[in-house]
Amino acid sequence: MNTRAFFAPRNLIAALVLAGALSSAFAADIKLGAAEALSGAAGQYGQSIRNGLQQAVDEINAAGGVKGNKLVLLVEDEQTKKEQAIDVFKKLIFQDKVIALFGPTLSSSAQAADPVAQAAKVVVFGTSNTADGITSIGDYVFRNSVTEADVLPETIRVASNHAKVKKVAIIYGSDDVFTKSGYDAFKKALADSNIPVTTTETFAKGDVDFKAQLTKIKASNPDAVVLSALIAEGAPIMVQARQIGIDVPFIGGNGMNSAKIFDLAKEKSDNLWVGSPWALGSQTKENQHFVVSYTQKYKSPPDQFAAQAFDAVFVTAQALGKIKITGNVEVDRKALRDALPTVTWTGATGAFTFKQAMDKAGKPAGYDAKQAAIVSVTKAGKYSIEQ
Repeated sequence: MNTRAFFAPRNLIAALVLAGALSSAFAADIKLGAAEALSGAAGQYGQSIRNGLQQAVDEINAAGGVKGNKLVLLVEDEQTKKEQAIDVFKKLIFQDKVIALFGPTLSSSAQAADPVAQAAKVVVFGTSNTADGITSIGDYVFRNSVTEADVLPETIRVASNHAKVKKVAIIYGSDDVFTKSGYDAFKKALADSNIPVTTTETFAKGDVDFKAQLTKIKASNPDAVVLSALIAEGAPIMVQARQIGIDVPFIGGNGMNSAKIFDLAKEKSDNLWVGSPWALGSQTKENQHFVVSYTQKYKSPPDQFAAQAFDAVFVTAQALGKIKITGNVEVDRKALRDALPTVTWTGATGAFTFKQAMDKAGKPAGYDAKQAAIVSVTKAGKYSIEQ
């Protein structure tokens, strides 16, 4: 093992420097690009992702970088717009000459922009894209965000067991790739679990009044409400549901797994079930290090999106540690792509490996995450892990 290719928590950095395991000076810069929604409808996710990426870069550089090379993170705001995500990708690839890209934030933007990276033969690493089909774009497309199709069956299983759910109503965003994909995954998981659906309602991004849909849901008398939404619409849906007397559990997708629910829905946020490889309350040493260091740096606790971004940088750093950095960006991009699938990692989100995805023709394409889900429920302004 080449210890200079790896990192250590801050309390070990001084010891490693004294032991000669880390470089005292950086040999060169390795530029990493990130296209994240720092503004717009997905801004709350993009800002967390940027923080997680930067936290990891800072820790790796503090420990000597990758083989003595300093990581430099270039972050651009893709504004939750597909066209802007494409433009940002082009800037980072062709002007800034980054070795790899992180982002975009939403699956819909990834479907638009990832083909740009694939055509340019630059690794694009999604940390928050969970819709089906993203990694079928090509063999330069990676993600450590576990798909809704993999997570939602476990979320439904645990929630149903604890809350005695026999039938559910569904409400989902019908005009977004992510929320529509979440609905499809929910529908299949419910069918596989033999849980009938009392009614299915839809909404669009930017909607603020959901009482008509919720009134129909209440009349159908479900044991739980399945919700595939981004937090901007999901939080007011929960608030308005409680206001009209819908007191049953909500079972949410990836978009609802954010501490922002407590700010936006206040006491109406209770009894929301979500699944993810990461949970704030996970007591592993890797997660506790991440939570403490992130909270100290940003003065607020992290969420799932920050944790996945944090781990993605370390996974990338492990791959970079396996290759020879030549300074020829085209050569180095290809070497990184070849090394990434071989990485195994245990970080804030637990044990991680890649699994190969297939394209629409059934041929090998990009790489998905292989991780187990943790299911949590909201209680009094906190997520509580359930099994």
